[in-house]
Amino acid sequence: MNMAGSASQDSEDGITGINVTPLVDITLVLLIIFMVTAKIMVTQSVIMDLPKAASATAVQSIFSVVLTKEGEMIVNSEKVAKDDALLPLAREVRSKNKDVRAVIKADSHLLHGRVMHVLDLLKQAGISKIAFGVNPIPASTPSPSSTP
Repeated sequence: MNMAGSASQDSEDGITGINVTPLVDITLVLLIIFMVTAKIMVTQSVIMDLPKAASATAVQSIFSVVLTKEGEMIVNSEKVAKDDALLPLAREVRSKNKDVRAVIKADSHLLHGRVMHVLDLLKQAGISKIAFGVNPIPASTPSPSSTP
């Protein structure tokens, strides 16, 4: 009886030691898999439309359009008589440089339709990279949309 009692006592104590060899093996396999796939994961990145330059001193071509409060249009620092004169100028710049970028700077008091007309003329000329120039609002000044 004593022998049977001791056998049942050993089974009640449970496992007293843990074999960590399989845990270490699995960890090393996962580490190797991570190291192999890390190179693949790093090469996939966010696609960005960055300006291209042949050398560090190359300057990107910018087509500047300024619309003043008085209704004047200034294209690349020269006054333009009417809005429709913008189209041939934009086509000429686009023919010289396919990656030209246009920047529209319009007074905040201008009508939305006028700015959209200029935007449409630039798109008709084939310029698809267009940005709007703005001045930052100082942090102490409330934004125009928050004032009643």
